[in-house]
Amino acid sequence: MTTVTSAATSGSPLTPSPAAELVLAFVNTRALRGERERLADTESFRAWLVTTGPADSGVRVTAADLAAARELREALIGVLLSHAGAPVRDEDIDRLRRFGELHPVRPVVGAFDAALHPTAGGAAGAFARVLAAAAELAMRGTWSRVKACRNPPCGLGYYDRSRNQAAVYCDARTCGAQMATRAYRARTKADSNP
Repeated sequence: MTTVTSAATSGSPLTPSPAAELVLAFVNTRALRGERERLADTESFRAWLVTTGPADSGVRVTAADLAAARELREALIGVLLSHAGAPVRDEDIDRLRRFGELHPVRPVVGAFDAALHPTAGGAAGAFARVLAAAAELAMRGTWSRVKACRNPPCGLGYYDRSRNQAAVYCDARTCGAQMATRAYRARTKADSNP
């Protein structure tokens, strides 16, 4: 269940919410930093769904579900890169809209909060949960803090905890330094080849 609360009662925007953690867990299913690809096959995707919690242990995953998960992940990564300053790609926005139409949620309103519940179970419900988490972040005003690292070999999804939301790398000491070194080498090479 994804619960949507007002920004005034949701804690510090510098601390990632469970919604941010779910989106990041999903986009970081890629083989990153020596980890294994969690969307390598239907069984690895099913295991991720059960371990992470968007689906119960009885979930069945088809090859079509796996392909859809990879497509949703790539669309989200494109948007998260735009949060870190890359150009927004219309095709990513279109894919997210299409996923929202295919995997709807229903609002459940209570006395003090509201929740977005998937209308389906299984992998389709998990996709709806991820999209509901993104919607919750947007309503809280923290969606732009969920980013993907601009260092191409990295691409790790991260939560920008900086006050001015200016972080473009998951870690300035490693990825930021790598990018600065590459830029320096490119300038030096250009200067030496007039």
